[in-house]
Amino acid sequence: MIAMILIGVGSGGCAMSRTDSAFARMPDREVTGSLWPSLSHAPAPTEGDLAVARNAASDVLTKGDKDFSQPWENPETGARGSVTPLAEAYDSDGHTCRDFLASYVNGSSERWLQGAACQSVGGRWEIHSMKPWKQG
Repeated sequence: MIAMILIGVGSGGCAMSRTDSAFARMPDREVTGSLWPSLSHAPAPTEGDLAVARNAASDVLTKGDKDFSQPWENPETGARGSVTPLAEAYDSDGHTCRDFLASYVNGSSERWLQGAACQSVGGRWEIHSMKPWKQG
């Protein structure tokens, strides 16, 4: 089910222009566990969960394929998910950047994160924002 949603979201982003993207202008702040309790009764991601998800995002963006998802799992908490780039790379202040969608699964609860990353001078993708995904 998750794979089908991610494929649909990823392929839907291909037809969108940069200015139409819901993720084109995201604030430069990272999500922390303190934001999650207000969203639901589901367990909040730990900083360790978020670090593993960020590493997966960097890895999948390095591969450069928008139709590929990178799974992630934090063995310390049992949380897991996947990260999928949403659209082609774009230029932001002279840096190559991409948007992505990440799933967060812990037990029977599931959440989604939207994020943006830009390539550093050394070529590594640095995550600039990762926050709860707000649909529509």
